[in-house]
Amino acid sequence: MAVIIGSIIVIASVLGGFTMAGGHVHALLHPSEFVTIGGAAFGALVVSSPKRVLMDLMKGMIQMLKGNPFTKAAYRDMLQLLYSIFRLARRDGLLALDNHLSTPEQSELFTKYPKLLANHHVTHFICEAMGMAVESRSTPQQLGDLFETQIKVAEHEHHEAVGALAKTADAMPGFGIVAAVLGIVITMGAITGPAEEIGHKVGAALVGTFLGILISYGFLAPMGGRMELLGSAESAYFRTIAAAIVAFQEGLGPKDVILQVSRGIASDVRLDRKELEQLFQEIGS
Repeated sequence: MAVIIGSIIVIASVLGGFTMAGGHVHALLHPSEFVTIGGAAFGALVVSSPKRVLMDLMKGMIQMLKGNPFTKAAYRDMLQLLYSIFRLARRDGLLALDNHLSTPEQSELFTKYPKLLANHHVTHFICEAMGMAVESRSTPQQLGDLFETQIKVAEHEHHEAVGALAKTADAMPGFGIVAAVLGIVITMGAITGPAEEIGHKVGAALVGTFLGILISYGFLAPMGGRMELLGSAESAYFRTIAAAIVAFQEGLGPKDVILQVSRGIASDVRLDRKELEQLFQEIGS
């Protein structure tokens, strides 16, 4: 929603200033310029990026329009689920988690949190990490290193998609110049025509440069920054899960684990003491 609102503000500001200065919006409507710039940019993106990066970029842009999924409610569900898992493991032993981790979609622990369960990456990470804690003979430190390696791989893949978008943003002013030059070529072919026609064609050529710069700095570059922040939020969420599992492996009690990892959560999504106590009471009841 924030992306949509911000885009509307950019468009409204540009068009508002243009019309206030006496311009007419229809003077900016030249489909040929959009085709030239948009087609060239998309082609360059396809050439420079493998299929996986293009798919990640598309998914990232869709998620950007939906908004950040790692909200305070998402952290609450995650902490509540981990607390339930740790309590069960402490009471009945780690082997009691086997059915829950192998088929989370049928687990009474996971199905209480449908939004978390619907996020395949989060569910898979929790099940895989807890499975390693159950079956592995690695020390908590070694497990922590393995989890960090996995998270860094995901971060690297995310940065590749963000980098592809950033490079496209950097190239847009250049494609705008290409469109402008093509417009000038067309203008020179009609140089003997009336002044009004020449002015119209020159204006159309300049629109190409205008669109290239606007799309670069007004849309693609900010979208790349937004995707970068979403990636950081995702990494922080996964690191919280990893830290909780490592702390449990080190011997901390379920409640102490949740209290410890909650201190490392960003302030805007962190549960306060009262909310944590309510979380513990809901599971205890």
